[in-house]
Amino acid sequence: MWITKRDLGKIAYSLKEINFQMKKRVVVFGIFDGIHDGHRSLFRQAKRYGDELVVVIGRDSASLKWKGKNPKYNQETRRALVLKEEQVDQAVLGDEEQSSYKVLENLNPDGICLGYDQDDLAQDLRLWLKKMGRETPIYILKLHHPHINHTSFLS
Repeated sequence: MWITKRDLGKIAYSLKEINFQMKKRVVVFGIFDGIHDGHRSLFRQAKRYGDELVVVIGRDSASLKWKGKNPKYNQETRRALVLKEEQVDQAVLGDEEQSSYKVLENLNPDGICLGYDQDDLAQDLRLWLKKMGRETPIYILKLHHPHINHTSFLS
């Protein structure tokens, strides 16, 4: 069976249509204990890497592990606050078991976007991705304003 140039053109067009219909999903991780402009900048930057932005909200126990303190708002309230943000398509709670990344297995993102200050998380994710044989890219996003947009200033 021979394939003509016209057939190749039709195939290429079909592939473009399929690719157009497939949305790229990106995820961000955070505690998000009160939303500020730095978080909004993170969401905007992350959205540039995909069509659908899913925010993974760290559980109350994760706040204690990663930030050394309990959050001001509980995890359900923080999730509700994040869902109100324009750039956010979906907000889900992170895993009960730290570093298990079952949430990533379920979401199967095309990219992971992390804040400039999430080095430990980036390292942990890279180890997990390697162990799982996944090649999901990790993008480190830029700082919005270094001295004014931190959750600690919301208190």
